[in-house]
Amino acid sequence: MALAEVKAGAEGKGWGIFRLPFFGGGGGGDGGSSSNSSSTFILTHNHHYRSSGQLEGGAAAAQAGRRSSGASSVSSVARSLLPTRRRLRLDPPTKLYFPYEPGKQVRSAIRIKNTSKSHVAFKFQTTAPKSCFMRPPGGILSPGESIIATVFKFVEQPENNEKPMNQKSKVKFKIVSLKVNGPMEYVPELFDEQKDQVAVEQILRVVFLDPDHPCPQMEKLKRQLAEAEAALEARKKPPEDTSPRIVGGLVIDEWKERRERYLAQQQQVEGVDSV
Repeated sequence: MALAEVKAGAEGKGWGIFRLPFFGGGGGGDGGSSSNSSSTFILTHNHHYRSSGQLEGGAAAAQAGRRSSGASSVSSVARSLLPTRRRLRLDPPTKLYFPYEPGKQVRSAIRIKNTSKSHVAFKFQTTAPKSCFMRPPGGILSPGESIIATVFKFVEQPENNEKPMNQKSKVKFKIVSLKVNGPMEYVPELFDEQKDQVAVEQILRVVFLDPDHPCPQMEKLKRQLAEAEAALEARKKPPEDTSPRIVGGLVIDEWKERRERYLAQQQQVEGVDSV
């Protein structure tokens, strides 16, 4: 009987363990501790699995974010390294040629053409504003329009008896451009109001030419200067007034027509009288 009771108790304890596998119910003993250990292992394993999954997901998201930010930063750097698309075409493109005449004010010329599809404002800048000036100093060009600008510079006497062609000028010129909305009056303040939109078209270096030795650059300079002078004279002339003039309250053209009709009538009357 005692053995049966023990077996019954053991069986009861066993069933109790199986009924509560995760909480270790039914009293102490090896079965309960093993159940607690297995349940703890299962919980810990599941928690580790979920944690590792979350970590892997977070790492993947972080890596994707780094890739995205890295790609955007690379693209921004690449855009900054790309050359700015120029709006103007210059001729000569990189230099200003001056005849070398020490102690005199000499002239150079450069053709500026708007090659964009919008109106563009341009402006000259120089490192020597006291000895150099430009005509015009700036302006607004419509699409396809061109102008020849004249640059004036005072040539200093050579130092240490250097030969004329060995003289190197430190003076530089810069042409900047700005896209504007349609035709408008040019004012230099346009470039101050939109500094972030201003583009440097070109930095021009000064090159001296010997006026006593003809060369292609000198011949081209003379042609451009002559064309610039002709354009300046054309702008100075007042525009022709094509509208009819008014004399005594009557339009002069109408007055001429009336006079012609009157003279024709008089001729007809004289012809009838003579008959």
